[in-house]
Amino acid sequence: MDFTPSEEQSAARELAARIFGDLSTHERLVAAGTGTDAGLWKELCTAGLPGAVEDIGLLGLVLLLEEQGRTTAQVPLAATCVYGLLAVAGHGTPEQRERLLPALRDGTAVATGAFPARGGVRAVDGALYGVVPWVPWLRDATHVLVADDERGSWIVEARAPGVSVVPVETTAPWSAGRLGLDGVRAESLGAGPGAYASVLAASRTAFAGLQAGVCAGSLARAVQHTTTRKQFGRPLSTNQGVLLRAADAHMDTEAIRVTAYEAAWRYDRQLGHEAQALTAAWWASEGGRRVVHTGQHLHGGTGADLDHPVHRHFLWGRQLDAYLGCGAELLEELGLLLAGGDRTREGAS
Repeated sequence: MDFTPSEEQSAARELAARIFGDLSTHERLVAAGTGTDAGLWKELCTAGLPGAVEDIGLLGLVLLLEEQGRTTAQVPLAATCVYGLLAVAGHGTPEQRERLLPALRDGTAVATGAFPARGGVRAVDGALYGVVPWVPWLRDATHVLVADDERGSWIVEARAPGVSVVPVETTAPWSAGRLGLDGVRAESLGAGPGAYASVLAASRTAFAGLQAGVCAGSLARAVQHTTTRKQFGRPLSTNQGVLLRAADAHMDTEAIRVTAYEAAWRYDRQLGHEAQALTAAWWASEGGRRVVHTGQHLHGGTGADLDHPVHRHFLWGRQLDAYLGCGAELLEELGLLLAGGDRTREGAS
């Protein structure tokens, strides 16, 4: 395996880092509240970054999401790319790709996903019924990829008859909403089986990459704080307890990153990747939770300030900890997969 980014992937990551660094500032995030930064999303789409994901692959997307996570930029990049661009490009029919991809590439369409399947939606003759308690970035979405209780994948227009969207607030400011489906006419994603498992694995890998960036940003803030804050005449970073906590957080962050890279690399090469995606998601849940707690703890009393930037990393880290399955659920699913157990339970977490 070689995770060295290609020239195209490196260029896309550098462009993303520059845009996020320039525009996803503390002041803009405060102004955005719990909603999406529409100006930042427009800038990303004008630069062609969402559309580039078809060329740079899932590994390239993971690199972009790392840069987003460092600044906790409030844009639906992960959802649109995973549940929209990659899902339709990889599993859609030729007609679906021709109709849906152009708007997803230029940002005039925003996709999200009601994933994983948790038994709340049933399909009856192409019509969907049920409720999904919360869906990330649903308030911004034009299209929703919905998983039914039989692991079918359906494309739903967010403003179609029978769709209801009720805003809900989640731990992280992800413009989420409660999705209601009452006889909504939907179209199946593609013509064959396998879309659900593939999309779920890709989403787990992508959001693990996002968590790697969130953790890296939290740790960077903690390092900056502990090296400049003095106690008893010397920097906090010279205390052994601080050094050990920071070292453990660094190792957890690297574990999230490398497992996400491996899963994405295998996905792009059409190799088996379900176990690797679950491993990355487990590290993102378990390791990510430890890192953002450490980042906040190492700020001391400052970390308790809800308006401090490090608290935003804490909120994102805890949201990503549970999204798409918490650690214990993922570990059970991975065990069943490795043991060759009931594969129908895959993604049921």
